[in-house]
Amino acid sequence: MNEPRWIDVSAPAVQLRALSWGPDDGPIALCLHGFPDTAYGFRKLAPHLVAAGYRVVAPFMRGYVPSSLPADGSQHIGAVMDDALRVLAACNPTGADVVIGHDWGAIAATGLAAMPDSPFTKAVVMSVPPSAALRPGGGRKPANRGRLLRLLPAQLLRSWYITYFQLPFAPERSSSWIVPLLWRRWSPGYNAAEDLRHVDAAIGTPDRWRAALGTYRATIRNTRPPSRYAELNRLWLEVPRLPTLYLHGSDDGCMTAEFTPWVAGVLPPGSEVAIVEHAGHFLQLEQPEVVGGQIVDFLRATSS
Repeated sequence: MNEPRWIDVSAPAVQLRALSWGPDDGPIALCLHGFPDTAYGFRKLAPHLVAAGYRVVAPFMRGYVPSSLPADGSQHIGAVMDDALRVLAACNPTGADVVIGHDWGAIAATGLAAMPDSPFTKAVVMSVPPSAALRPGGGRKPANRGRLLRLLPAQLLRSWYITYFQLPFAPERSSSWIVPLLWRRWSPGYNAAEDLRHVDAAIGTPDRWRAALGTYRATIRNTRPPSRYAELNRLWLEVPRLPTLYLHGSDDGCMTAEFTPWVAGVLPPGSEVAIVEHAGHFLQLEQPEVVGGQIVDFLRATSS
């Protein structure tokens, strides 16, 4: 497969750069990465989407080199969603475009799939369930709510880094050890050497690392986003309206796959949920053939 091309997109508060694979005239598969990752995290998935006729576009999240630091300082999910919409608009949308998100990108993709007038036709969400699936209640039977609640203490231990990122000073000096540690724990056995080089280039400097931490801080502290992102920022908590494929790695050390059964109950008709065996958090890198095949099958099935 040919090397990706570059796309430059100007937004009011940020300059975005994206990788692009495939034809210029196919429907767009907009791929949104998370932390600690980059747009290169879709390099193994892209050939499967291109073979299915899609143009793959993967922007670097705001604050991640080569995208710029946001002039408005916002790292809110609503801002990430706004960036995604601007990238799509700059790439000549076709009306048959899809959004694919992993980690923070999964949260943004969930919000984009919840838009009443979403420009996408389908969504793929990987490794982080829609938040609605993790909220006790929602019409579930009491026994199911109890089982969900029993999973939360162990998950809080897995998510220790989120609390750590809220501290002053120490997190800013932690990128050199915490990034490789998270990759080892989240995707056991996967050789992340190439990915770690990409991550270091994207967020290895102090100002870019602070931007990456900013997404955790804006979300956990529930700070008010700039007004241009406010409406979008509410949507990531909502239930997707689009047919959605949810994929989770069986060996994910970031978030247990045991949450996955609750996802199907909040997704609309035409959606699917699957656990990918022998894969951790970065499942699209660990099992690209399996993940690529499941995504392409889903997109074809829901377009018929």
